[in-house]
Amino acid sequence: MQKSSRNFIVFWVFAILFLAGWYFFWQVKNNKEFGTISKVIGFLPMDELKKAKFKTMASFAEYLFAKDGEEKTFMLLFQNNMELRPGGGYIGSFGILKMQDGQVKELATHDLSNFDGRVPNGVMPPYPIKETLNVKDWKLRDSNFSPDFPANAQKAGEFYRMGQGQENFAGIVAINSNVLTSFLSVTGPVEIPGYPGTYDSESAVLNLEYQVEQGSYQQGIERGDRKNVMNLLAQEIKKKVFTLNMGDKIKLAEIILDDLNRKDIQLYFKDAALESQAQVAQWDGGVDRIWPSDYLMLVDANMGSLKSDYYIHRSFDYTIDLSGDTPMADLKITYNHTAKEKSWMTKDYLDYLRVYVPNGSWLTGTKNVGDKKFGNELGKKYFGTLVSVPLGQTKTIEFFYTLPQSAVSNYDFLIQKQSGSGDVHGQVTVIYKSQKRWSIKLIFRRIGS
Repeated sequence: MQKSSRNFIVFWVFAILFLAGWYFFWQVKNNKEFGTISKVIGFLPMDELKKAKFKTMASFAEYLFAKDGEEKTFMLLFQNNMELRPGGGYIGSFGILKMQDGQVKELATHDLSNFDGRVPNGVMPPYPIKETLNVKDWKLRDSNFSPDFPANAQKAGEFYRMGQGQENFAGIVAINSNVLTSFLSVTGPVEIPGYPGTYDSESAVLNLEYQVEQGSYQQGIERGDRKNVMNLLAQEIKKKVFTLNMGDKIKLAEIILDDLNRKDIQLYFKDAALESQAQVAQWDGGVDRIWPSDYLMLVDANMGSLKSDYYIHRSFDYTIDLSGDTPMADLKITYNHTAKEKSWMTKDYLDYLRVYVPNGSWLTGTKNVGDKKFGNELGKKYFGTLVSVPLGQTKTIEFFYTLPQSAVSNYDFLIQKQSGSGDVHGQVTVIYKSQKRWSIKLIFRRIGS
């Protein structure tokens, strides 16, 4: 493994995933006035929910950095959500991190185009990978095809072992590429010596993608060296991060918490107690299986449309009519393809959409929807269909369905967000028995609302 790749991964593992817990752990572990990290967090000027989540992050840090002689090995999945997949984004590479007594003992990275060659053929991929991508065998790069991260983590582990991987993982972590913007929103813009342009919170992901995929060729950089810019960018951000004052470090830690809440960072632990803490904090990326009332989750999968999700704006309009004998739902979903012409990064968008609704729901009609797929999983029913959106156009599709009485007897509503989907604008309208209407507009950012 090249030194540049090693430095890049080390930085992001510590900075993106563990910064908040790392900061509190190392700054106060010897401060007898406070005694515990939890007490220190208790004094911070933030609401109780944030304090609880900081305490959870701190407990993860204590586990990771404990000097107990135990080797802890983690699998790190790097997901590019400009090519959206149900679990967050296309997995182009993964890392294996070994820690012991608070130190990085070993680190290796693997390009999946190479590793997947070791995974035996013969595992049938889920629909529609074969039908749209002409990929006949399911492998690690497509392992995150469920909206449920615990399921994806276990599937990634299975493919890793099929590829002759020998490690026994204590945990699996998925990190979406847009977490980069979190750091730049606090550190401010950075420049990379020897490379053109400025990287800021608004443009960094796009600029980095361009530099790796296009700019490197124009600059005569060898293909094997084209990702070195990622390490250099990380080093420039690192310089700024470790010169931040305490207030900015806390601000950055809060933003990382928001990335966890958005599912841009997802955690899976083999240890039952740690996994339970991740579930309580809603950082496990799991689909809710116990919610008793109305439910909705929209799950998209980019089927070979390059990095087009950078240009796709999503919105929805959901109306539930409780005034009649049978609860009736009307769901409109709109895709706006903002790119105007085909390029190295985008073309006409082809998406596989799954709409997850309460078990017992029944589809009664559709508009602008082609062939449909149906299934039951994760305690839900789903309707699936392929959606095509030409460049520069907007497309709205519509589903009409009934809900079981059990889902509306004491009406409440939960929406869960897909990892990597960014901000989704929506409107929810409820029509009650009395014909009274209640509506709310929202920008859907977090895991549930």
